Amino acid sequence: MNPQMKVTADDVVRTARSWLGTPYHHQGRLKGVGVDCAGLLVGVAQELGLSDFDVMGYTMRPDGESLRRHCDMQMKSITREELAAGDVLLFTFDAHPGHLGILSTPEHLIHAYLPRRKVVEHGMDAWWWAQAAGFYRFPGVH
Repeated sequence: MNPQMKVTADDVVRTARSWLGTPYHHQGRLKGVGVDCAGLLVGVAQELGLSDFDVMGYTMRPDGESLRRHCDMQMKSITREELAAGDVLLFTFDAHPGHLGILSTPEHLIHAYLPRRKVVEHGMDAWWWAQAAGFYRFPGVH
């Protein structure tokens, strides 16, 4: 990335949307070919020159604490009140943090969603908000 170039939240959302329809594939990292929820974040960050960090070798049901630790190390933790389009949500299912998505609007989410077998964008209803366990911002996003 050009150090003079500023990455905005709109850039994050636009880049995440370019992954819509990519098939779900555990540990996938290729737009249009296959990606999982972590791979989507890795791909967006790499495309925008925000980070080259990646972790492989995790299971389909990741150890939630290591997932949270990676989020804490690689992104800026924010409060729900600070949350805006382009930010990342960490979700807890079955009492363990285990899923990630990117907020595309204050009420919509982009994520690689196994039940839909692809990257999707949909509304954040009360159920999704109840699963949200962490809020993050990519470093370098203005």
